[in-house]
Amino acid sequence: MAKRERVMRMSVELPLWRAVSGYRVLTALYAIAIFVHQWADYQRPFVAVGYLAVLFVWTLATLPRVSSAPACTRWFLATDLTLALVGILLTTVADPNHGDGPTLPTIWTAGAVLAFALKGGWRWAAFASSLVAVANIVQRETPSRDTVHNVLLVWVASIAIGYVVEVARASERTLARALEIEAATRERERLARDIHDSVLQVLAMVQRRGTALGGEAAELGRLAGEQEVALRTLVAGGLVPASHTSEDVSQGAVVREVDEPEERGDAGPCDLRTLLAPYAGSRVTLSEPGAPVLLEPAAARELASAVSAALDNVKRHAGTDAQAWILVEDWPDEIIVTVRDDGPGIPEGRLAQAEGEGRLGVALSIRGRLRDIGGTAELLSVPGQGTEVELKVPRGKAS
Repeated sequence: MAKRERVMRMSVELPLWRAVSGYRVLTALYAIAIFVHQWADYQRPFVAVGYLAVLFVWTLATLPRVSSAPACTRWFLATDLTLALVGILLTTVADPNHGDGPTLPTIWTAGAVLAFALKGGWRWAAFASSLVAVANIVQRETPSRDTVHNVLLVWVASIAIGYVVEVARASERTLARALEIEAATRERERLARDIHDSVLQVLAMVQRRGTALGGEAAELGRLAGEQEVALRTLVAGGLVPASHTSEDVSQGAVVREVDEPEERGDAGPCDLRTLLAPYAGSRVTLSEPGAPVLLEPAAARELASAVSAALDNVKRHAGTDAQAWILVEDWPDEIIVTVRDDGPGIPEGRLAQAEGEGRLGVALSIRGRLRDIGGTAELLSVPGQGTEVELKVPRGKAS
């Protein structure tokens, strides 16, 4: 047997980090283009050339740093923002008469602020954008309306993006927790089915036989009955520990789900008829198509187990003398297996009462199995006219 681990990553951050990486490269090239276009206007062009060379090399060298939140460390953010602020203040050194024109880093500065927003949320974004605003005001001395407008735009946009990232992270954690609960519930139901199909039935049989034999066997039957009730309560109460875990990592929520053990030789489809043939006997009639009824092995086993659970219910509630019929239908869009008996039927409300008492044969061993393989189970019973269980599996589960 083998186990496989599936890892599902859910993150809205990764596309944002990729966008920031591309933004930084494009805006670095844009800053260089603006400088080349205005070369003649600079009194000290060598200052601008030196700074833009450092800016471009830094942008390319640090692309891995803006690929994810873990890679984007605090020292990198501090250095990156410092480079942007120095570029803003160096604009006046390169051209004392620069006026309201673009600064040396131009809109590249917004990329540094966005990295703060993605890394630490809206508070970090507010801090970084405020420093950029102060640097722009100091550099302009008497800022114009356009300067104030641009500063406010960067400040509001970065805070909004930081807030969206925080909300997205919280949503990912909630989703990961929901998937963990769902996976744990499926595992609990699977274990409950196995317990119902084996241990609980044995305990119920010991109780019945012990009561019928009397004497010391009756005491053994009483103890078996107590253990059956305790085990049903345990199964129904959901105290089976979960085997699925979730993590919250900085690149997104991760849910690891371990597959159930797989038997060797399950590479190809399985003929459902071979799994149902052992149930045929003097009291059970099996009607099947002449051609193989192919299903994926896991789906075929679950469907056969559901049929077995239905036949166990026939023996338990209709008696050993009851006659049962199994009909297998292979339709183009689905496979239908019907189990019918000639017993007394199920009184109205009995199924709900059984579930309340922790007797989950129909709920888990039949409906639960079909639900896990994408199928449905319908039960029709009329008092005095027997019971019919119809199990349907979509053709999508077939090979």
